[in-house]
Amino acid sequence: MIYPRVALIGLGLIASSMAHAMRAGGLAGEIVGYAKSAETRAVAKTLFCDRVTDSAAEAVQGADLVVLAVPVGVMGEIAAEIAPHLKPGATVTDVGSVKQAVVDAVSPHLPEGVHFIPGHPMAGTEYSGPRSGFATLFQNRWWLMTPPEGCDPEALARLRALIEGMGAKVDTMDVAHHDLVVAVVSHVPHAIAYTMVGVADHMRRVSQSEVIKYSAAGFRDFTRIAASDPVMWRDVFLTNKDAVLDILGRFAEELFVLQRAIRMGDGEHLHAYFTRTRAIRRGIIEAGQDTAAPDFGRGVPPANEG
Repeated sequence: MIYPRVALIGLGLIASSMAHAMRAGGLAGEIVGYAKSAETRAVAKTLFCDRVTDSAAEAVQGADLVVLAVPVGVMGEIAAEIAPHLKPGATVTDVGSVKQAVVDAVSPHLPEGVHFIPGHPMAGTEYSGPRSGFATLFQNRWWLMTPPEGCDPEALARLRALIEGMGAKVDTMDVAHHDLVVAVVSHVPHAIAYTMVGVADHMRRVSQSEVIKYSAAGFRDFTRIAASDPVMWRDVFLTNKDAVLDILGRFAEELFVLQRAIRMGDGEHLHAYFTRTRAIRRGIIEAGQDTAAPDFGRGVPPANEG
């Protein structure tokens, strides 16, 4: 056991998966949960929490670790609510995919003697809610930590042990670099997916085309990505807008070059470009971050369905 009591604030995919993983590994004693929705709290009590509370303040009382698993836009509000009730020496972490905005929102509220160590698990599915979690979500996935300067080494080592105990691989970086990296590998791909699905929907409405009916392959993958939680992604784009706009600008430049090659019939450029980018996919598979199985392994039902 690493933490005798863990408080999960927000009980969606990530928090529920953490609870299942901690339970499976014997990493936590009591798991206490809080969510705004009474229905969510009831599901969590049945599936993975030892106890649920009607307020975040009550949930964190006596907790050795507090995990903020709420949308980035409300992190500051939650931090202000729980701050007077935090146990001296407790660690507070989060699972938001933006770090600078979280640090700015949360840090001012936390009292002396409480260790704030922001984090971001690079894992997820298009599903959300308390029923969507499963114990192996973090297996062999990266969990990025952005410990502040002067972070207590014992608190950091303890949190790292928990994360590794849930099956994840840990890396550390500063918040600005984190936000730029994640804009490339997650945020902008989601923006593109939402946009492409929006284009298809517009075509369906104005031309009566059957792009939805016959969608498959690449477009299907866009729709899977675009099925992610809209509240979370609204907050992500608003709070990481500088990095997202930077990468979107770079994307537009790359798209212009590709557009010109197509218009000019430059097959040599297209072949070289596609060959180079194809190697990225191979690198992801070799790093164990995806499968080379046919159809991306979709023949195997996801562990969180059913």
